[in-house]
Amino acid sequence: MFVKIAAFCLITYLACLPGQAQPLNTLSVQEKKEGWKLLFDGRDLKGWHRYNGKGVPSTWKIEQGVLHLDVPPTTTAPRDAGDLVTDAIVSGDFEFKAEFKIEKYTNSGFFFFVEEGVQHKKIFDTGLEVQVGDDALYQKESAHPHSSGDLFGLADVRMQEAKPLGSWNQLVVSLKKNKLMITINGFTVQEHDLTSADWKQRMAASKLKDAPVGKGKLSGRIGLQDWNTNVWYRNIKLRPI
Repeated sequence: MFVKIAAFCLITYLACLPGQAQPLNTLSVQEKKEGWKLLFDGRDLKGWHRYNGKGVPSTWKIEQGVLHLDVPPTTTAPRDAGDLVTDAIVSGDFEFKAEFKIEKYTNSGFFFFVEEGVQHKKIFDTGLEVQVGDDALYQKESAHPHSSGDLFGLADVRMQEAKPLGSWNQLVVSLKKNKLMITINGFTVQEHDLTSADWKQRMAASKLKDAPVGKGKLSGRIGLQDWNTNVWYRNIKLRPI
């Protein structure tokens, strides 16, 4: 335990040296002024729990300030699997940002407007999913729901902007006055008016049509998906706007 604490402190100290980048999972002075809050501090998963359950699945591990869904490539043993959701419910307009890293075969995602309950057995039965995945692996000539930034089952990104496998990417999702915007690495890949006929048609044709979000309820928890593939997250932040 002492070694882990010392290593974490060393990483934080080095990151604070002149000319170094902002320390992982921290808020800058400007971010604090803008009302940002950390959803993950790099030390523990306080503020998160298993979707429709208690505690945190053991496959979600914290490694040097990074949240890693650790899925061994060859094991056939049962996994303590499960999606994560925030304890807090988000309502109203917001801006969310996080960094993610993927490898070959990664298939994961961020969920928004998640509502727990016995009537929603799976997180994808209720939440709006912003896909995180191996773009090259899942690429198809026709429409596909697996590129990073896709709204799963609803809308594909207008362009693929994810960096090469093993690189860190930044995702920003904002909801303001019923306008949903998604950016990947600074490029806007999705824009939707949630009151438009186009959005309503997309939702009516999707598996979310009977979910709260499909009926226009834009509040709920934020989630991270466990789809049995490795994925890494850090710098997860949220602010009301």
